[in-house]
Amino acid sequence: MENIKLWEDREKNLMNPFLFSQVAEDFAKQMDIERGRKRNCNNQSQLRKFFDEIIRLNMAAKTGSNNWPNVLPLVHMLTAKAAYAHARDLVSKGFLDFIRTGIKQIEKPKDLDVFAMFFESFIGFFKLYDEKK
Repeated sequence: MENIKLWEDREKNLMNPFLFSQVAEDFAKQMDIERGRKRNCNNQSQLRKFFDEIIRLNMAAKTGSNNWPNVLPLVHMLTAKAAYAHARDLVSKGFLDFIRTGIKQIEKPKDLDVFAMFFESFIGFFKLYDEKK
């Protein structure tokens, strides 16, 4: 899987300009292909659980700067949750790698915000490819 890079230049607050379009769509196509014959793998409800958790944590991070030290460990715990889901064949290796790669890039609340927006874009494109089956 190609690593998904959230920032073109983090110090200058420049996001990857294709993150919410081309990158999200390519990733959605890849996750749909990885699902293959396993209908329970990478299904909408399973991916939606991870998306909802990211959104919940993003909202918690935005409620106050004092929350971030408590939110960041919960963000990192998503890697363990994705590993568990992968072990149960609920998500593909590519999705697990995506969560790992994304979480490693999250250092500040703004990183989590960009990751959440990317995830939202991915979910939209994934729904498009899921409906074509």
